[in-house]
Amino acid sequence: MNQHKVTVLHGPNLNLLGVRQPDVYGYETLDNINTSLHETALMVGLDISCFQSNHEGELIEAIHAARLDGSFAIIINPAAYTHTSVAILDALNAFEGKVIEVHISNVYKREGFRHHSYVSLRADGIIAGFGTQGYQIALNAVINAGAYE
Repeated sequence: MNQHKVTVLHGPNLNLLGVRQPDVYGYETLDNINTSLHETALMVGLDISCFQSNHEGELIEAIHAARLDGSFAIIINPAAYTHTSVAILDALNAFEGKVIEVHISNVYKREGFRHHSYVSLRADGIIAGFGTQGYQIALNAVINAGAYE
């Protein structure tokens, strides 16, 4: 495992952050989030890669790539696939590092179908309801857990 590599995965529609339902997801863009994560990673000597896709298979391929490139952690916001994708769960189950699940909104204050997460069955931690800051919280959790040195 590469003790200095973190993979960040953003699911469907997150490319529309900043313009899609800002009352729920805020005004920060995905580029802003990724830039902030890169800056934090650089400060502590981590290599970080960020990837967004609206396609389930591409997210699964990115999880497989993280496994093969030796990433020690995946931070994932599976978005709507949270509630539907056994395939993403299966891919994460093949990943041996830490998995942190992130949700921008508090999914438990929303529609009932959002209360179930397949990804949570594999996640080592779940962060929800802190807005886009949840990604930074997840990265800090990975850093502070001592999972890398």
